[in-house]
Amino acid sequence: MKGFYTIGLLVMSNLFMTFAWYGHLKFREFKWFETLTMAGIVLISWGIALFEYFFQVPANRIGFQGNGGPFSLVELKVLQEVITLIVFTGFTLIFFKNESFRMNHFIGFAFLVLAVYFIFKK
Repeated sequence: MKGFYTIGLLVMSNLFMTFAWYGHLKFREFKWFETLTMAGIVLISWGIALFEYFFQVPANRIGFQGNGGPFSLVELKVLQEVITLIVFTGFTLIFFKNESFRMNHFIGFAFLVLAVYFIFKK
């Protein structure tokens, strides 16, 4: 059960982090963001990223073997990276309609999924 909680919290944290890192690229489409300085955009993104920590820290604490969770530190990191790619891909396809994924992207993602397989292989 701790594994499912960990994965769910990692997904939530990545939703916030992806929006903080890349969502500001869509801000210019909104009138009230046109006059923001770079510092203003950074502060807004930082504020969004703060919520990422409300999910990321508990995910790592719950999921880490040293705290009774099912995952080693390396497994947690690789799991987080694959979740990041999945969330990023969905975010990009939904919010950035002009972006496209090519075959080399899918091949690269497949290699990352293989990395997860090998990391979790006992």
